[in-house]
Amino acid sequence: MSGGFEYGCDGPRAVVVGIDGSETGWRALHYAVGQARRQGGRVVAVYADRIPSVAFATAVPLAAAAVTDPQEDSLLQELRSGAEELGPQYGVEVAFEVVVGDPVPALTQVAERERADAILVGASVQAGHRLFGSVAVRVVRAGRWPVTVVP
Repeated sequence: MSGGFEYGCDGPRAVVVGIDGSETGWRALHYAVGQARRQGGRVVAVYADRIPSVAFATAVPLAAAAVTDPQEDSLLQELRSGAEELGPQYGVEVAFEVVVGDPVPALTQVAERERADAILVGASVQAGHRLFGSVAVRVVRAGRWPVTVVP
């Protein structure tokens, strides 16, 4: 054994979870926090903010773009505070990140950067996933991480 980084050893140490404000997204976050608590890991909650010009190209950190819609701004505040409050409540390191772009590259790029052992998402509640594929199916096709879909 080389002693270097190894994916998937001794349970997930870093879990990336996609959150979007939906009921299934909140369940996925809670599931990820519970899993991280049991395994002594950490969670990175990712909100992908779709912008039409880059939606299918790549994922860009939100610092490069400004949030102008007050309703969206309140959603981001709710997601950030919800994610960050769970950490101390359960003794788990939880980070919140907003990425501009399609959810699949957003999740996989964050998972790569964080050396995540798993990606969790909530079950799709949108009808459009039948045309383009659900985020979960697309993440499975795009990466090398185990993907858990939380109903």
